[in-house]
Amino acid sequence: MSDRQQRPLRADARRNRERILHTARDAFAAEGIAVPLDEIARRAGVGAGTVHRHFPTKEALFEEVVREHLEQLTRDVRAALDVEAEAGAAFFGFLARMTAEADAKQDLAEAITAAGSPVGARTEELAAELRELFGSLLLRAQQAGAVRDDVDAADVQAVVVAALTAGRRRDAGDRSGRLARVVFDCLLPRPSGPAGSGA
Repeated sequence: MSDRQQRPLRADARRNRERILHTARDAFAAEGIAVPLDEIARRAGVGAGTVHRHFPTKEALFEEVVREHLEQLTRDVRAALDVEAEAGAAFFGFLARMTAEADAKQDLAEAITAAGSPVGARTEELAAELRELFGSLLLRAQQAGAVRDDVDAADVQAVVVAALTAGRRRDAGDRSGRLARVVFDCLLPRPSGPAGSGA
């Protein structure tokens, strides 16, 4: 009897949680972590208490949304590693997706630039796994001669973060394509020989 009474409540709870997450994805993507938890509850059409039952703090909700993004990016980089395509195309294809995602989603940009709140152990593990896989994708592209060999994964992240930060500080309407091109140009192999000596 009590089990039968709990089943629809569990289903309602799942629906409410998904509604909250859906609303939070849109809100954080557009506005970053600054959007208040009560505002997310209002947009989701649920009470603030319902949100707090699933996510005790705004930071917990933000982390859940960021974790979803990281999980998707991890699946994407694994897929890029599994493809037997040209290593440079696989690397730059994934980098284009990651850059565009971070450019379009304020929450992911804040997570990448560490502008948001500290994350938990599970999210840190995901981020570490993503960095490791990305490093493998980069190394493969470097071995194929598609990416300059004097950079590592941390360098690439620094370039992406710098481009994202600079783009957000400017009032630029169409950044995504330009951001990718700027990052890609920095990573292309340099011509060999004494070019640029000024003579």
